[in-house]
Amino acid sequence: MAPTPADRTTSPTSRRSFLAAGLTGGAVLGLGGLLAACGSSTGATDAAAPAGGATTGASPDQKSVKQGGDDYATVIEQMKAFGTDAAPGVYPRTVKHALGETVVPARPVRVVVLDTGELDNVVALGIQPVGVVYTDGSKTMPSYLKDKVGSPANVGTINSLNLEAIAALKPDLILGSQLRAQDQYASLSKIAPTVFSIRPGYPWKENFLLNASPFGLQEEAKAQLAAYQAAAGAVGARLGDKKPTVSPLRFMPGKTRLYAGLSFIGTILADIPVPQPKIEQVKELAVEISPEQIDKADADWVFYGVYGTPSSTNQDAVLGGALWKTLGAVKSGQARPVSDETWFLGLGVLAAHAVLADLKGFVAPGA
Repeated sequence: MAPTPADRTTSPTSRRSFLAAGLTGGAVLGLGGLLAACGSSTGATDAAAPAGGATTGASPDQKSVKQGGDDYATVIEQMKAFGTDAAPGVYPRTVKHALGETVVPARPVRVVVLDTGELDNVVALGIQPVGVVYTDGSKTMPSYLKDKVGSPANVGTINSLNLEAIAALKPDLILGSQLRAQDQYASLSKIAPTVFSIRPGYPWKENFLLNASPFGLQEEAKAQLAAYQAAAGAVGARLGDKKPTVSPLRFMPGKTRLYAGLSFIGTILADIPVPQPKIEQVKELAVEISPEQIDKADADWVFYGVYGTPSSTNQDAVLGGALWKTLGAVKSGQARPVSDETWFLGLGVLAAHAVLADLKGFVAPGA
């Protein structure tokens, strides 16, 4: 894809002009127009999704990336061309990403992240962002990052970016994804150099390397991924040849999901490796089931999370129902609640280690 003018970093002078004009209401778009433009985004990923499964603000060519299938499965291959060939410490550097190329003039120090995966990634690299977005299901800092993240400003939610708040922070880098905020990319690029992955979720390792590129920290990211792989392998070795099946179940407003191979948690299970039930062995993010089909979630172990509050989902009705009590995992005491913010929302290496720790404690104690 040939980069458009919005794909390239604007000069410091032009960005300052944009900010000044926006704050005085004289910009061509105006911050009011920008805010109206960012009232929609996509959300059918490992993290949040509108209650009815609908998405807003998505371009037609994003449909397959969101829902599964061949295009969805080739994201990792596409991402092999992303990143930079600039040596550590060399600036300016050009970073190739989902929407073209962005020039990063100097090592970023004021970073805004637009999703939970980017948040996890920068914190893992020792960087405290100046601005973050939250999910609609949890508008607070994830507890597993609280002691590492500093005090970033709230710049909206994943599905509703506050461009005025982002601009006020005067960032020198914005990290997000095409799936989440493609419609806002041009506006974001006028604020600061912006680097987008294709999507959050199962390509989280590739996203980590891409997010490390503007900082020249790719080798640090590779080292952390290698440590994660070793930890996953250690859990698998402890389990031996007779590995139990594991079913990741998630209660969400208006839907119940069994997470499959092309999901964040699906990649972690594959790395151990631990098998999932046959229904989940598909090239999809997840399989949606009704409360009357909850028996399809059964496995040796069932780990369930809830997006938002239980009262906004059917979790209590399902867990209190007669069908739930017939599951083998329930009868054996191997159906356990887990943290949604790590298992389904974390989307980064720190969350992956937290998930491994849970699996180690439940499925492979002593590993």
